[in-house]
Amino acid sequence: MRKKNWKSGILHIFLLAFAVVQIYPLFWLLTFSLKDNVEIFGGNIAGLPHKWKIENYENAIGEAKVLSYFFNSVLVTGLTIIIVIIFSATAAYAIQRMIWKGRQAVMKIILLGLMIPIHAALLPLFMILKSLHLLNSYFALIIPYTAFGLPMAVYIIASFLASIPRELEEAAAIDGCGTIRIFGSVIFPLVKPALATVAIFTYISSWNELMFAVTFVSKQQYKTLTVGIMSMVGAYTTKWGQIGAGLVIATIPTIIIYLLLSDQVQKSLVEGAVKG
Repeated sequence: MRKKNWKSGILHIFLLAFAVVQIYPLFWLLTFSLKDNVEIFGGNIAGLPHKWKIENYENAIGEAKVLSYFFNSVLVTGLTIIIVIIFSATAAYAIQRMIWKGRQAVMKIILLGLMIPIHAALLPLFMILKSLHLLNSYFALIIPYTAFGLPMAVYIIASFLASIPRELEEAAAIDGCGTIRIFGSVIFPLVKPALATVAIFTYISSWNELMFAVTFVSKQQYKTLTVGIMSMVGAYTTKWGQIGAGLVIATIPTIIIYLLLSDQVQKSLVEGAVKG
């Protein structure tokens, strides 16, 4: 019994140390955002602020217009997640559950999208968006984000669908449900863990993306949060505490979304592990 308690104590210490290592960067970012340049470069980079500069947040919101960039990021990322979930769920259902010629070939073609690097598509996408007059608009970001998010999303949902018994669809069909009704009432609620995983992956890739946002959008009114924070770096002087405040504002939604959807993601991973 003592040996078991000893091992359990070591495990708890290890997990506590691991949690501190994971949480400390967030704590450091918060304290960083409440300092001025004098304190940051004066040897107090890691400690608590000597003077709490709440005005860093006021300046980030007022002068740097972080809330405007924040709204643009929310709009672009939210629409991207919705479109990716709808398209990937219907495509995965058609490929995984319906019987039709060429469905495996279509799946392989979709998965080829995972092999295309963003850098290789940057110039072709710019030329296409320019010819369609979509540069400097929300669609200039939503369309590429959706295209690059679909392959992984289709793969995740299709893998999850493979673990769902077909008897559920057969029973619904016997009750008179059509394909759309079966998908909406039976299948869609069952794949919520996979949809949560897709939502988090799509959110992270879209919310933190910088290359497309810098290349396809130059007008101030359409810039996203990553571009807005980057523009806060001045040519001669930079208010690092104000940038830290902007980073805190950009980080908060990520933490909230993960806390809300983490259980669904874990369930999705467990289902995949059991199936494997």
